[in-house]
Amino acid sequence: MKKNEINKYLGFVNIAFQMGIIIAGGVLLGIWLDGKFPNKYSAFTISLSLLGVFISLYQVYRAVTKMSQEDEENEK
Repeated sequence: MKKNEINKYLGFVNIAFQMGIIIAGGVLLGIWLDGKFPNKYSAFTISLSLLGVFISLYQVYRAVTKMSQEDEENEK
């Protein structure tokens, strides 16, 4: 296995950890805000967890696009 391939796999593992941390952070912040400002539907938890999902998907998109561009440059 080439060193470049190992770095790609590590990049994907890093992306997964980032996704988990971002989503968990949104959920935990939402739970804390719902405890501080009670509401009927747990609006903060739902909103911030969805925001965390969208932010993490955007991070994945950026990372995959960057990896793809680097692959194209290496092939030239």
